[in-house]
Amino acid sequence: MKQAAREQSVEIKFPLFRGERRLRIALVGMPNAGKSTLFKAVSSAAPRSGKLVGTGRAYEECTVRIGLDEANLIELPSFESLSPVSAKDLPALQYLLWGNDRPDVSGHEPGGPPAPFHAPDLIIQVVDATNLRSHLELTLELAELGRPMVIALNMMDQAWRKGVHVNVSALALRLGVPVIPTAALMGQGISELFRTATEVARADRCPLPQPLAPHLARNLEGLAAELSKPELMAGFRLPSRLLMMQYAVGDQYFSGELSAHFPALVPELERLREEAARGLPRPLAEELHADRHHQAAMLYEASARLGPTHEGRDWRYWLDELFLHPKWGLLGSMAVFAAVLFMVFEVSTWLDSVTAARLIELASGWQPSTLWGVVGRAVADGLIGLIGIAIPYMIPLVLLLIVLEETGVMHRIAFVVDRAFHSIGLHGGVAVPFLLGLGCNVPAIAAASRVASGRERVIASVLITFVPCSARSAIILALAGKYLGGLGVLAIFALTMVVIAVMGRLLARRNREVGPGQVQEIPPYALPRLRTLGLETWDRTRDVLTIVTPLLVGGSIVLALLGHFGADAVINSALTPITSWWLGLPVILGVPILFGILRKELSLLMVFQALGTFEVGTVLSAVQITTFLLFLTFYFPCVSTFAVMLRTIGRREALISVALSVGVALLVSGAVRAALELGRALV
Repeated sequence: MKQAAREQSVEIKFPLFRGERRLRIALVGMPNAGKSTLFKAVSSAAPRSGKLVGTGRAYEECTVRIGLDEANLIELPSFESLSPVSAKDLPALQYLLWGNDRPDVSGHEPGGPPAPFHAPDLIIQVVDATNLRSHLELTLELAELGRPMVIALNMMDQAWRKGVHVNVSALALRLGVPVIPTAALMGQGISELFRTATEVARADRCPLPQPLAPHLARNLEGLAAELSKPELMAGFRLPSRLLMMQYAVGDQYFSGELSAHFPALVPELERLREEAARGLPRPLAEELHADRHHQAAMLYEASARLGPTHEGRDWRYWLDELFLHPKWGLLGSMAVFAAVLFMVFEVSTWLDSVTAARLIELASGWQPSTLWGVVGRAVADGLIGLIGIAIPYMIPLVLLLIVLEETGVMHRIAFVVDRAFHSIGLHGGVAVPFLLGLGCNVPAIAAASRVASGRERVIASVLITFVPCSARSAIILALAGKYLGGLGVLAIFALTMVVIAVMGRLLARRNREVGPGQVQEIPPYALPRLRTLGLETWDRTRDVLTIVTPLLVGGSIVLALLGHFGADAVINSALTPITSWWLGLPVILGVPILFGILRKELSLLMVFQALGTFEVGTVLSAVQITTFLLFLTFYFPCVSTFAVMLRTIGRREALISVALSVGVALLVSGAVRAALELGRALV
């Protein structure tokens, strides 16, 4: 089947929200509704924060990618009510109404606009499904603002545990607002929420305010007509009904602005407000509040009911509890990681032993002395190296990655570890590629290029080169396990994690342009199809193999020719400042270290040959073994990794990665050597 036959078409909807037309979404809600949890679930690695002018209350803002669209997401401080608005909530309301474009009536206010960006195109209200009745009162107030709106009915998982069942369709129909069930803490419903938000913004569909009780509507007719005058609408730039409701409840801000800018109208407005209050069983403000409370209660009664606490739970629910639960999700991820490690250290090792290892054994007896024989042996070594990468590691690990994607497990792991990866400037989507790097960096970098782009792709690819692949891990386990003990092995791997974390932060600072946050899809569970597995595995490995093969064979030929023409001594002499002066190693280890750019196992074999013994501990001290292992761990993995980096991040970044890995290897191994020798001298 041709590649074009497997490509899927993507529908592009217009207008496309990107660049200067990027959508602006305000995230609002009452305290403890899960607003911050939702923001963190989709935010970038470094969201921007600030304080609303006129208050010490903070907001956060970041760019979020929603399919082909992008949005600026602003998380505003929580508030209880907007009618009347309190002094601490006023800046948030001003932002929702006007953004940084102040109306005429507020032009005199000191301090500037409440926030340095435009008013939102759309509002997402985060609602606690377990406390729906009280949150609906705020929903009714937000509907008065005249902005497109979507409701995130959050904590639906907790509502089910409490036996609260919400008829989402009925609630959406009565409110005239899309209602999307979510469980932000577990990543459920978030992608649908933001897809719906873009659709609502394109349609520019605003909710209609709920009608007032008939007796209130009659009493407020005169006040509503007076406050609908063109000069008032031009001065306030907000829906006339909102202005009427705020004035009717005695809101201090709007009443004050009317008195300051339209003093001639105030006596008539006061008379109409007093007239509206006549004949009511309580003050007008209380009657309006009671009516809103009654409407919220009626909405709740029409759309929610109490029922069984376990309704609708099946194996999918319990799997999500394992993979997405804030407490148990890491355990589920660790189980998957354990499966990958099993694949690396058991299945892949076995495959290597019956493929590449046997070919190496067969070729070991061929020791040509002629030029063309040396070239032929080099070509054979390169092809054996290719087989040793592709069959034991690349194909099985890529196949495992596709299985994780097709079943929906990978997306859940990415969501759970997302916040941890933010600390090094990445998204959780690269978690599994990082893990694949324990087997081989080549498929890991290729996988990272599929789940990340731009800045994140470069950082992930560079950091993966510091993940000890199976070849480097085998050398560490073989030498450190024998001569340094279990603590030595753990120390080397622990130092590797520290270096990756530090390098991640440094690379994030170098690439200061923070990429957008991602609305991660949590797809339903599904069984992978054999046809898909085969086609995807071939599609993801064929291009890599075509790039890796010539470089691997070519590098093997170059190094073989150097050895054939007696350049070993020249190479060892040229590398003396590194091997002997800086690392404190025997000069004869220069060539084995250099040959590590082909395969790290080859380096270890050549070390044995150069030292003339398999008992390295009789020739090298513990400090020298530690220094050698650390250098080999952080030294650039192999020419195959460089080849795939050329394809995924480009020549410039690939060369920078090579220089960086060599520099880190020299710095870390040299520093540890100095520290160990100092410690030994002091003891």
